[in-house]
Amino acid sequence: MASEETRAVDTRTAMSPTERDTPAPVGVSETTTLEKGPARAWATRLVVAGIVLSAVNLRPAITSLGALLEEVRDGLGMSGSVAGLLTSVPPLCFAVFGVMAPRLARRFGPAAVVCAGMAAIFTGLLIRPYAGGTAGFLAASALALMGIAVSNVLMPVIVKRWFPDRVGSMTGLYSMVLALGTSLPAAVTVPMTHALGGNWKLGLAVWAVLAAAAVVPWIPLVREGRERSVPAARSAQVQAQTPASASASARAAEEQPPLRITRSRTAWALAVFFGLQATAAYITMGWMPQIFRDAGVSAGTAGLLLAVTMVMGVPLAFVIPRIAARLPHQGPIVLVLGVCGLAGYAGLYLAPAAGAWAWALLLGIANCAFPLALTMVGMRARSGPGVAQLSAFAQSTGYLISIPGPLLVGVLYQHSGGWGLPIALMAGLMVPQMVVGVLAGRDRTVEAEAAAR
Repeated sequence: MASEETRAVDTRTAMSPTERDTPAPVGVSETTTLEKGPARAWATRLVVAGIVLSAVNLRPAITSLGALLEEVRDGLGMSGSVAGLLTSVPPLCFAVFGVMAPRLARRFGPAAVVCAGMAAIFTGLLIRPYAGGTAGFLAASALALMGIAVSNVLMPVIVKRWFPDRVGSMTGLYSMVLALGTSLPAAVTVPMTHALGGNWKLGLAVWAVLAAAAVVPWIPLVREGRERSVPAARSAQVQAQTPASASASARAAEEQPPLRITRSRTAWALAVFFGLQATAAYITMGWMPQIFRDAGVSAGTAGLLLAVTMVMGVPLAFVIPRIAARLPHQGPIVLVLGVCGLAGYAGLYLAPAAGAWAWALLLGIANCAFPLALTMVGMRARSGPGVAQLSAFAQSTGYLISIPGPLLVGVLYQHSGGWGLPIALMAGLMVPQMVVGVLAGRDRTVEAEAAAR
C-alpha cells in the first residue's frame, strides 16, 4: 500500500481543478471544497496558526504540574497514592471526553469544538491553583483536560481534512510543536516559580496565557461558518454533476459498508499501542522528576532533565512522521523506539544520578512513539470519517488502558519505599508496546478489515 500522502495525491490527480484546491469536511470522504484564491489562503493560514497554537497547549497542564508535584503535594496535603491518582487524571479525562469529539465535531464543526477546547484549557489552568483543596484542584484540572481531550482527537481529523496531500509533514509539524509545548513548561516552571517569589500557584496559573492565545485563530473560522458551509457546497457540486456521474457517486456511497471499527484487528492493535505509549509518557511526565530528586538531583536540574526528555520530541516528532508516511510498514520504527526505552529504564534502575542526562535522552527518543501513533492513525484509514472514527477509538481506548499505570507507580513507590519496582514495571510494559506496535504498523486499512469480517 502506498502512503497516505501518495494515496491522497493519486485521488486528487483524478479530480477537477476545483476539487483539488480544497479540503474535505468531516463526514465527506473526498478531499474537496470550492474555495480558491485569497479566501482559501487566508483560511489555510488561520488553520495552520490554530494547529500550532493548539498543539503547544496540549501538555503544559501536565508537565508544569510534574515539575512542581512535590510542592503541590505539600501545599494540598496529598499522600503518594493521591498524587498517583492525580497523574492518572489526564488519561482518564482523555478517554472519557475524547470519545465525544467526533459527535461534537459533526454537530458543531471541528473548528468550533477545538475553539471551545482551548477556552476550557484556559479556564481550567487559571482557576485550578486557587480552587481550594485537592477536590477543587482535580475538578479544575479535569476541565482543562477535557479541552485537551477533544483537541487531541480532532487534530488528526483537521490535518486530514485541510492537508490531505501533506498528512506526514503536517502531523510532523503538529507533533513537533506539541513536543515543544511539553518540554517548555518542564524546563521553565521551576525557575519561573522562583522568580514569582516561590508561589507554586502562580507558577501553574501563568500557563493559562498560552491557552488564551490559542482561542483566537479558531474564532474567525467558527464565525464564518466554514465548518458547516463546506458540506453544503459539496452537495451543490454533486447536484451539478451529470445525472450519470451523480448516480454513480450515489451508488458508491450506498455500496460502502458502514465502518465497524471494533471488527478491525489493526484498530485494536493501534489502540493498545496508543495506550501503552501513553502509559509510559504520563509516568515519565508525572514521576521522572521525582525519581531524579530522590536520587539526589536538585529540583531545578530534575525539571531540566524532564525538559530534555520532552524536547527530544521537537526534532524527532517532525522527522519520524515523514519517514513513517513513506514506509509501507512502521514496525522497524516501533522497535527502535522500544529498545531506546528499555535502555533508558535500565539506566534509571542502575545509576539514576550518574547517567541522568543519557537516560533522559533515551527516554525522550522512546516517547516519540506518540507522533508515530498519530501518523499511523492517518495511514490506517482511507477516508476522513474513517480517520475520525479510528482516532476517537484508538485514543479513547488507549487512554483507558493507560489510566492504571501512573497510579500503580505511585502505590508501588509508597509501599516499596523506592523506585526499583516502579521502574521494573515501566520496562516490562515496553515489551508488549513493541509487539502491538509492529502489528499496528502493518500495511492495511481498518475499512478493509472491518468489511472483511
